[in-house]
Amino acid sequence: MDALISLQSRTVVLPTRDIDTDQIIPARFLTTTSREGLGDALFHDLRYDQDGAVRAEFPLNDPATRDCEILVAGNNFGCGSSREHAPWALVDYGFRAVISTEFADIFRNNALKNGLLPIVVDADTHDWLIAHPGAELGINVEASSLELPDGRIIEYPIDAFARYCLTRGIDQLGYLQQQSAAVATFEETRSWKP
Repeated sequence: MDALISLQSRTVVLPTRDIDTDQIIPARFLTTTSREGLGDALFHDLRYDQDGAVRAEFPLNDPATRDCEILVAGNNFGCGSSREHAPWALVDYGFRAVISTEFADIFRNNALKNGLLPIVVDADTHDWLIAHPGAELGINVEASSLELPDGRIIEYPIDAFARYCLTRGIDQLGYLQQQSAAVATFEETRSWKP
């Protein structure tokens, strides 16, 4: 996973509220343990009709949005069942951050563990972002801040451990592996043995 320290990108806006994990990536695409290629199935049933034809009105189908790395989503994004494939698909598609007023807890945790930054903003900021698709935003993960095009700085909550992992491009296992020398020292120097 790539480190995420800062990000400058335009936004794609998907204002629909209560987008669940099955809408993010339908269950029929969960037959893999690989993250690669899941971006092709991202929002599949919203992006394509039942015959597989592209729905021109869906924001991700607009060629102008293809290089955007920030998704502005409606309230309660990522609700529904727990599936790591949802953040995997978003990251594989090219998103590094999702902004909303609320995320389902399981989705938020899965996102942070898989290199996707979920940013919670207040309703006024969210309304402005929804009304201005394609806005150029700056994200500073270390400072937990979002910069709007007019220069306003919006702070967002992120716990210190998640920030540490994101800015170093590691997950929880990667963090533990970084501590292997300290673990070995502890095992060698402890006064008791199991």
